[in-house]
Amino acid sequence: MRGVLITGTDTGVGKTLVSTALVLGYGRRGERVAGLKPVVSGAVGGLWEDVESLRLASNPPRTVEECALYGFRDPVAPHWAAHEEGRTIDVEAVARFVREQAKSVDRIVVEGAGGFLVPLNARSGFADLAQSLRLPVLLVVGLRLGAINHARLTCEAIAARGLVLQGWVGSALGSEVAAGTIEGLKDYLPMPCLGVVPYHTPVDPAFALQHLSLP
Repeated sequence: MRGVLITGTDTGVGKTLVSTALVLGYGRRGERVAGLKPVVSGAVGGLWEDVESLRLASNPPRTVEECALYGFRDPVAPHWAAHEEGRTIDVEAVARFVREQAKSVDRIVVEGAGGFLVPLNARSGFADLAQSLRLPVLLVVGLRLGAINHARLTCEAIAARGLVLQGWVGSALGSEVAAGTIEGLKDYLPMPCLGVVPYHTPVDPAFALQHLSLP
């Protein structure tokens, strides 16, 4: 199974933007690639925007069912969204889903929900899924004050699980980035920087791809 697992320093830091950009990049290179968001919450008009972005960018495009296994209405942490709907997320079922989807493509890009240690049920979480899949991990860092601490803590959690840190991507969350943030991340993170995506609106994966190196 070839691919990468995308996590972030927090929710709302640009994981879907970066994930979709990578999917576009691999597709433009001629690869069959699947963008997956196996667990997603927060439907808008009956659709999950993250899933729509990833599935349509995939090569060839995928259905919602081929992109996501668990979808929840409320825009809250997945374990609580599942609780509110009387459901339980089965982490091993998610791992099997990802492996099954990987069979039909050359490469997968798997986007997590929230940060690396977000829970998926009462006993396990996204970190356990990452361990089961054993994919290299790419960290999306939201470029705001505190980013260096958040990124280093996340890297320690990933390394503690015995996973490979493939690289990090900076995602600007506003027009200004606190002085020294990018320099500090480059100095203190144990893996290479694969790009820094400038702030832009509306978000555009094709624009983001211009600022990234494919891992």
